[in-house]
Amino acid sequence: MNFTVGFKPLLGDAHSMDNLEKQLICPICLEMFSKPVVILPCQHNLCRKCANDIFQASNPLWQSRGSTTVSSGGRFRCPSCRHEVVLDRHGVYGLQRNLLVENIIDIYKQESSRPLHSKAEQHLMCEEHEEEKINIYCLSCEVPTCSLCKVFGAHKDCEVAPLPTIYKRQKSELSDGIAMLVAGNDRVQAVITQMEEVCQTIEDNSRRQKQLLNQRFEALCSVLEERKTELLQALAREQEEKLQRVRGLIRQYGDHLEASSKLVESAIQSMEEPQMALYLQQAKELINKVRAMSKVELAGRPEPGYESMEQFTVSVEHVAEMLRTIDFQPGASGEEEDEEVALDGEEGSAGPEEERPEGTGGH
Repeated sequence: MNFTVGFKPLLGDAHSMDNLEKQLICPICLEMFSKPVVILPCQHNLCRKCANDIFQASNPLWQSRGSTTVSSGGRFRCPSCRHEVVLDRHGVYGLQRNLLVENIIDIYKQESSRPLHSKAEQHLMCEEHEEEKINIYCLSCEVPTCSLCKVFGAHKDCEVAPLPTIYKRQKSELSDGIAMLVAGNDRVQAVITQMEEVCQTIEDNSRRQKQLLNQRFEALCSVLEERKTELLQALAREQEEKLQRVRGLIRQYGDHLEASSKLVESAIQSMEEPQMALYLQQAKELINKVRAMSKVELAGRPEPGYESMEQFTVSVEHVAEMLRTIDFQPGASGEEEDEEVALDGEEGSAGPEEERPEGTGGH
């Protein structure tokens, strides 16, 4: 149903009054503030009744505590800016009244001398019956119309109701819907806050597990490094023992060679002696020394393969394969794993003599 709107200013400055009226509209009931008017910490205003409705919708358990006039504290969010309002034990009755806004409302009503929105209603005229005001509501077509349309016009067979009745009903429905949305938004915000806390907890737990993982691998690397040092020391000891033995044999053979060379040199010089008598005086002694030198038995040489160090070969394939199987163990506590790492470290710190490969002492 279409209708026309005409402007007939009743006040000297109708535009200013309209702007003032918009500033005096409650964001919940969409009507002019009804006293008492409360001011929130965010400086927005609400009818105390509307504030109480939002508070009850946001705190459903509060309604079951008995008193319906004085609450025991709680919180809700401002419908204008979503700022969280925390109430004391007096509930919405503990909020400060905005006397300035209440005085402005009184002055506005005195100046306008009309109820809220009456100016607009005076100018809503029926399009088909230009002299008739829109004063009823067609329930069948769900549109406002005039009385003549009901009697003679398009809505004569429709069910109608007084416009103020439908107006109040739909205002109440919209106000209840807004309160439900505000309460629902509070619950959604609570869920968002909870999930944000879950995200923070996930980050904290992940950071802790990363630190524990690094500590365990560093401990494992420390065990491997200690074991490598022990095996290298065992290899170095075996190397030194074999070198000392062979070098001792080299000195022994060298001393024999030197003595034998000197004896050969003395024998050659004796053979060059031209006088037979003088030669015969020394020949017997030299012959005995040469015979004795030729019969000297030197210490045995190192057995074949003595120089080999293959007994110090370490097979790490199975260890490497085992390391590749390291994986997470759900449900394993960090303390138990710490104890396992500590026990492994104690076993790995056994003396190198106990871990010495077979055959390292052979000469």
